[in-house]
Amino acid sequence: MAEPRRVDVEILGQRYAIRSEAPPDYVRQLVAYVEKRVQEVRGDAPGQDTTKVLVLTALDLTDELFRLREEQGKGDIDITARLGQLIKLLDAVVPPSR
Repeated sequence: MAEPRRVDVEILGQRYAIRSEAPPDYVRQLVAYVEKRVQEVRGDAPGQDTTKVLVLTALDLTDELFRLREEQGKGDIDITARLGQLIKLLDAVVPPSR
């Protein structure tokens, strides 16, 4: 594992020192994404409480994560079902080996 590095970032005007094994550019990408989502949640009301906006953004990001996990799970089920159908087709066409 890589040695944790300090990456200084700013979110909603607050500076944070983040220690991460991830490359600094990756951490900055994450911060940029969070900032973008904060702006979407905040909308045209920049005077909102920072904590409230961050909590709402965290909930929005968590919802996104859960939905993606659910979709991925459905994809796994679909693949399993398709593989099962393919095996049945192959069994019907290819005689069993003796």
